[in-house]
Amino acid sequence: MPLAKDLLHPSPEEEKRKHKKKRLVQSPNSYFMDVKCPGEEITCSSGESTGPQELDKGCYKITTVFSHAQTVVLCVGCSTVLCQPTGGKARLTEGCSFRRKQH
Repeated sequence: MPLAKDLLHPSPEEEKRKHKKKRLVQSPNSYFMDVKCPGEEITCSSGESTGPQELDKGCYKITTVFSHAQTVVLCVGCSTVLCQPTGGKARLTEGCSFRRKQH
């Protein structure tokens, strides 16, 4: 009697959905990523935002962050909050761009 599905060659989507220890080859769900600081928008001293006087000034430094970080991660250059911990993965601050690091 043949099996309904091939146990030796599971589909990548099926493997991704499984628990990290129940996959055919165990692999972690966590990863490291490069997070770029979003920078700050500075307006003129009077508080008005009139086109040419607005400057987009930020440090745009890249910081390496663990995907499941358990502490608040700050930018090295300007001390802006890059991500905040949750119960699982860390939540990136709005405006931060990231890329997953290759191993």
